[in-house]
Amino acid sequence: MTSKIIFDNLKIYAYHGVLPEETIIGTYFLLNAEIHADVWKATETDALNDTINYAEINTIIHEEMKIPSQLMEHVCGRIMNKIKDTFPQTSFISIKMTKTSPPMEGEMDGVSVYFEKKF
Repeated sequence: MTSKIIFDNLKIYAYHGVLPEETIIGTYFLLNAEIHADVWKATETDALNDTINYAEINTIIHEEMKIPSQLMEHVCGRIMNKIKDTFPQTSFISIKMTKTSPPMEGEMDGVSVYFEKKF
């Protein structure tokens, strides 16, 4: 049995980027995450210990987003590793991170990186 916990468009203001102004001004990032694990037992017990606490995942994401990085790839890797370390029953993680106002020419909704990993 596989269960999924999904975060849709978690919006966080952060200071990631290669250009100096990105680390000073910052911008909004949207994060989408999907975590797979067998948490079927929680359907029977109604106990938080039998599932993955998505509030803790939210905290992990916010903590890692507070650490400035040049690359979104680096932030995604840290988030994924921290989730797996905290919840070893995790069998799959995907993260999509979108920088909503990248300092580039042209009109767009943002630029994203996407990672997924099976364990």
